[in-house]
Amino acid sequence: MPNYFVKHYCPLFLFPSPTRDGKVRTRQTELEHSSFIITNNLYIRSNLINEIMILGITKPLNRSFYLSLLVINTSHKDFLQPRNKKVVSFVGGTKKSTEKPVTGGNLPLFDSSKQMELQKLPKTAKPKVSPTLAELLMIVDDAPNDASGNNTLVGHRALELGYACSSLPSSYPFVLSFNNLTYSVKVRKKLALPFCGKGNELDSHGINTKVLLNDISGEAREGEIMAVLGASGSGKSTLIDALANRIAKESLKGSLTLNGEVLESRLLRVISAYVMQDDLLFPMLTVEETLMFSAEFRLPRSLSKKKKKAKVQVLIDQLGLRSAAKTVIGDEGHRGVSGGERRRVSIGIDIIHDPIVLFLDEPTSGLDSTSAFMVVKVLQRIAQSGSIVILSIHQPSYRIMSLLDRLIFLSRGHTVYSGSPASLPLFFAEFGHPIPEKENRTEFALDLIRELEETPGGTKSLVEFNKSWQARKNPRNGFSSKPNLSLKDAISASISRGKLVSGATNDSNLTSSVPTFANPFWIEIIVIAKRSVTNSRRMPELFGIRLGAVLVTGIILATIFWQLDNSPKGIQERSGFFAIAMSATFYTCAEAIPVFLQERYIFMRETAYNAYRRSSYVLAHSLISIPSVVILSISFAAITFWAVGLAGGLSGFFFFFLTIFASFWAGSSFVTFLSGIVSHVMLGFTVVVASLAYFLLFSGFFISRDRIPLYWIWFHYISLVKYPYEAVLQNEFNDPTKCFVRGVQMFDNTPLGAVPMSLKLKLLQSMSSVLGVNITSSSCVITGRDILVQQGITDISKWNCLWIIIAWGFFFRILFYFTLLLGSKNKRR
Repeated sequence: MPNYFVKHYCPLFLFPSPTRDGKVRTRQTELEHSSFIITNNLYIRSNLINEIMILGITKPLNRSFYLSLLVINTSHKDFLQPRNKKVVSFVGGTKKSTEKPVTGGNLPLFDSSKQMELQKLPKTAKPKVSPTLAELLMIVDDAPNDASGNNTLVGHRALELGYACSSLPSSYPFVLSFNNLTYSVKVRKKLALPFCGKGNELDSHGINTKVLLNDISGEAREGEIMAVLGASGSGKSTLIDALANRIAKESLKGSLTLNGEVLESRLLRVISAYVMQDDLLFPMLTVEETLMFSAEFRLPRSLSKKKKKAKVQVLIDQLGLRSAAKTVIGDEGHRGVSGGERRRVSIGIDIIHDPIVLFLDEPTSGLDSTSAFMVVKVLQRIAQSGSIVILSIHQPSYRIMSLLDRLIFLSRGHTVYSGSPASLPLFFAEFGHPIPEKENRTEFALDLIRELEETPGGTKSLVEFNKSWQARKNPRNGFSSKPNLSLKDAISASISRGKLVSGATNDSNLTSSVPTFANPFWIEIIVIAKRSVTNSRRMPELFGIRLGAVLVTGIILATIFWQLDNSPKGIQERSGFFAIAMSATFYTCAEAIPVFLQERYIFMRETAYNAYRRSSYVLAHSLISIPSVVILSISFAAITFWAVGLAGGLSGFFFFFLTIFASFWAGSSFVTFLSGIVSHVMLGFTVVVASLAYFLLFSGFFISRDRIPLYWIWFHYISLVKYPYEAVLQNEFNDPTKCFVRGVQMFDNTPLGAVPMSLKLKLLQSMSSVLGVNITSSSCVITGRDILVQQGITDISKWNCLWIIIAWGFFFRILFYFTLLLGSKNKRR
C-alpha cells in the first residue's frame, strides 16, 4: 500500500452501526486525534477524487461503531504541522508515532481562525459526481458483528465523498450581495403640522413617505454569520425581510444577487429558510415529533424513514435538545419546554433540510444570556456547515459578539457601520469616539448612535464617515467579483457536499431546474393530516366540547318535540324542529374558527419557503374533518329521529343522517373559509353568527319562497339552511298516502277550533252539500304533498338538495384555497 500522509482531518458525520445486541444507537461526538491512535480497529482505503482523498476509519466506542469521514490532502508529508507535536504516518498498514499526542483543541477543526486549504494536483481523469447526503445515508448499511462476537466490522465499506468536510471551504463559496436597497412606505397624514419629523416627506397628495431602508449595501458569505444591529425602529427586521424576499418587488429598490447572479424569488424560496421572531409551533407535539414532521416535509422521499429519524436525532444533539426531546412544546395552558429550547426548536425545523441561506429575525429576543449564547452557537455551527446565516439582534453580549463575523449597524434606515467586529474599535477611534478598553463594544456603539439620533444633525455625520471609511478600507466596495461557476452549478456543487435543498437530486438536471417541493402532494397530505391528528388527539377537550354541544342540543330538541303527532299542530312543530335542527348544525360549526386562526402563521411560515403546497393543506384538513363530522352526525340523528317520531323508517333515518352530515360538512367548510378571511377570533364569530342568522331568515321557514320579495329572492337561493331544511321536509312529507289533516281537524288553529264537536260535524255536512263532495270526520283533507306545495318546496328534489349541500362544502373549500393563495403571500407592500 502506498504512503499516505494526513495534513488535515475533519469528522463530518457519525453514522450508527449495530451493537452486539443488534440495536442501533445514534450518538454525536467529537473524536479527538488521540482516539485514533489508541484504536486497533483501523480500516484504510483511499481513492483520488479530483484533489481530495477519503479515508474511512472505524473505532469501537461504548460497544458501538461510529464511522468518521476524514479529508486528506496528499501533497504534504507531515500531519498537522507546525502546531502539532505528533507526526503520524501510515506505511503499508503500520503506523509510526512520536512525542505527545495531539488533543482536539489543537486541530484546525476546532480553531475558527485556522482555514483549511486544498492544494490542487494534476487531474488524471474526469472526476465523478459526489453523492448527496441522502445517497450517502442510504449507502451506509448496518454492519453485523462477526461470529466471534468481537466488535469488528464485516465487509467494511469505505465511502467516497467529494468536499465532504463542512468546515472545509468550497472552491466557489456562496456570496449574497445586496446593493442600494431602498424601501419606503406611505402613511396618511394625521395632523397638518409644519414639521413632520425626520425621515418623513410630504408628497403632493398629502401623504407622508417614511423611508425604512435608505441605500443599504453589503454582503454575506458562506460560513459566516452576518448580524444586523440597531435600536428599535432602526430597520433591522425590514432589512432581513428585504433580503429574504418578503417585500414586494415593486416596493423595494436595489439589487440582490447570489454569486453575482440576480436571485429569483422562486429559487430563493427553495434554497433558503426564514425563522420568525415568534416561535410558531404546535403546542402538543414533542420536540422530537416537531422536528420529525419537519423532516418529512423537507427531506426527499428518496430518504427512508429510518434515515430521516437518524438525521433528526443528530439535529437534536446539535441543538442541545436531548434532555427535552420527549417534552411537548407547550403553550399558555400546557407546561412545556423553556423559552431557549423553544427557540432552538424553531431554528431546527427550518434547518432540517440544510438551507444554503438562513434568515433569522431576532432569534435571541426574550432569552436569558446563556440561552441566547447557545442559540447563536448553534447558528455558528450551521454557518460552518456551508450556509449563509443572516440575523437581526438587538443587543448582543460579549460572548455572542465573539461568534459573529460581520456586523451592520442601522440607524433610522441608514448604515452607520458595516464590517467585522474586530474593526469596530478602529472605526469609532477614527470617528473621534474611541471605545473604552473595558466597555462592551456593541453597547458603546448603540449608545453613541442613540445619542447622535437625539441631536439636531442626527447620525448624518456617522453615515457619511462610514461611507468614506468603507471607501478607504475597501477600494472595490468590498464586493466579490462574479465567479466562473454559474449559480445553479454552485448549488449543484453544494448539494454534492451534503446539502439537501428541498429534495434536489445530484444530477445534471439541476442546472436547468431546481425542484420546488421535496415530496409529491399525496405525501404532504398524509404528513399534514398525521400532524394535525396527533396535535388534536392530545387536546381531546376541543372535540369533546363540540360533541357535548351537539348531544345537549339533540337531547333538548328530542325532549321538547317528543313524539309529534300527525295533526295540524304536529305539522307546524315538525317544521319548527327541522328549522332549529338544521340551523343548530351550522352554529355548532363555529368552533372551527380558532382552529385555522391558531395555525395561520405556522401555515404562512411553512408555505412561504415551500415546505408543502397550499392545496395539500386544504385537502388534508378536509379529509381529517370527515371522521369528526360523521360522529357528530350519527350522534345527533340517533338522538332526535326516533324521539321526535319522524317518518320514513330506516331509509328515512339514513337520509336524515346524510342531510345532517352534509350540513356539518357545508357548515365547517363555510366557517373554514371565513377563518381564512378574518384575522381575529371575535370578528370571525360575529361574522359567522350574523351570516347564519341571515341564512335561517331566508331559508323558507319564516316566510315561504313565494312570499319573499323579488329583490331578496337571490339570498334565498344562497342560503345554506334552505337546502337541508327542504331536504328533511321532503323526507318527512313526500309520502302522498300519508294524511296529516282529517275532517274536523281543518278547524284547528282557527277560531272555529273551540266550538263543540257536534257543530263542527254540521259544518262539514254543510260544506259537503255546497261543494258536492262528501267530507266526513275521517276524510283526508291535507296530505304531505299538499304541505310541500303550501311551503313552496316543489322545485328541487330531496336528493338534489343533498348534492347541493355537499357541493356548497366543496365550493367553500375551493374558496378557502384561493384565500390562502392570495392572502398568505406574507410580503410587505
